[in-house]
Amino acid sequence: MTEKLTANRASFAHRVTYALRNPGRVPRHLRRTARDAWLRHRSPDHVSYYRAVMRSDTRRDPDLAVGGRSRERWLALGEMQFDYLVGHGLRPEHRLLEIGCGNLRAGWRFIEYLDPGHYYGVDISPDILFAAQDTLRDQGLQERLPTLTPVRDLRLQFLPDGAFDVVHAHSVFSHSPLSVIEECFAHIGRVLAPGGWFDFTFDRTEGEEHHVLHEDFYYRTETLTALADRHGLTARFMDDWEALPHGQSKIRITHGGGDGATA
Repeated sequence: MTEKLTANRASFAHRVTYALRNPGRVPRHLRRTARDAWLRHRSPDHVSYYRAVMRSDTRRDPDLAVGGRSRERWLALGEMQFDYLVGHGLRPEHRLLEIGCGNLRAGWRFIEYLDPGHYYGVDISPDILFAAQDTLRDQGLQERLPTLTPVRDLRLQFLPDGAFDVVHAHSVFSHSPLSVIEECFAHIGRVLAPGGWFDFTFDRTEGEEHHVLHEDFYYRTETLTALADRHGLTARFMDDWEALPHGQSKIRITHGGGDGATA
């Protein structure tokens, strides 16, 4: 575990070692590298770049685009996210905002559980939201009246103050530079209801912070907790999430001095 948390996956030495250990994955990595160079050339800012990444991935397979290696894994990860929030106090009457809702890997479960009209999903990728509509149809959840909205940023200016009891973002900040995360922190407190909480996952490192191909970003916990503090928010590392089989870490954000709901 220590080696995993201190490794710099962007370093030349790590890439060579990884290639020698996993030769079958080298062609895929080379394709990703070529795609990264092309999309960075065409998309100067990160949001437009990652929107193009999602368009490319969604075209091949919407489940894989949001990180599921198979349909079974897609279902398992969604169930894990759902069970965790319910175990920490999510109730049917709560209003939930899911940032980076994707094709509703966890979202369809939230929509089924929450009171009608209480789920609001946003994503930077219109393509993955089209796939989310397919998930709604396949699960027969149209009458639950969820809202799905494409966004250009995480300022959330179109949402009202104090509207959401719970905000959730899984595998969003693991694909975001620090400027995007700070933009979210600068505005998330406004849309959180009193006593509400914001859970997000991130790829954690205890070594040098780095990114791989502008797609995967690795942060130290203290970097993100300090950033939250600068915006008047309280951040708490969620130790109980670490025991689950997902590969990322989780932080909970609340208004200054608050701990959010727990089971």
